[in-house]
Amino acid sequence: MTEPAVSVRDMRVIFDEYVALKDVSVSVQPKESFGIVGESGSGKSTLLRAIAGLNSFVSGDLKVNGKSYPAKGRDKTFYRTVQMVFQDPYGSLHPRQTVDRLLLEPLAIHGFTDTEARIARALDEVGLGNGFRFRYSHQLSGGQRQRIAIARALIVEPKILLLDEPTSALDASIQAEILNLLEQARRDRDLTFIMVSHDLGVISHMCDRLAVMKGGEVVETILPEALTSRAFEADYTRQLLVASEGFRRD
Repeated sequence: MTEPAVSVRDMRVIFDEYVALKDVSVSVQPKESFGIVGESGSGKSTLLRAIAGLNSFVSGDLKVNGKSYPAKGRDKTFYRTVQMVFQDPYGSLHPRQTVDRLLLEPLAIHGFTDTEARIARALDEVGLGNGFRFRYSHQLSGGQRQRIAIARALIVEPKILLLDEPTSALDASIQAEILNLLEQARRDRDLTFIMVSHDLGVISHMCDRLAVMKGGEVVETILPEALTSRAFEADYTRQLLVASEGFRRD
């Protein structure tokens, strides 16, 4: 059996005395696009950030490609393998750094030497030319900022991309462009995706499987087709489906 790209077992996250994740377990296969959905406060972003090492977990186990990682203190190997794209393209890019500097920094950290070629290729891959290299983030639109954030994540050649609501801060027309860009990158690079979204329409379009979360727990894991055929078990999933803007009841 193939080793999971990401395996989370019995993960528990506590903020002060609030239990944000209650012994959550998920398993994501290599090259799979795995979605996590749920209402605000369900724990979906907390889970993603715990996988990324941005939130500490108090118990449980995290494995990436079979290697165990602690709650804190990830090494460079982890961040060469796992990169994250955040929800807010306005907040995730340093306002005083040019695009060139933003893309050069991860290359320097991970010891790449062919920086010129990699920056040019990264910008081309996200549909932006070399003319954007020396612009600042405030000179870019929201969609262009998110393209730069994706380029920065891809430039170190990760195998796993964590996506935290990557299009929710963008206009609807730009959302489709960014989702298509991500899907093309996944096919070209054989990437594994873990995508958090409140939008069931986005998740069902992008993902092979999805976990439904409520109150810090995984309610069920289903295929996207189960949403349209109503072939799910949890009543909460039905409520989420009805409430989602991406679907309409007959």
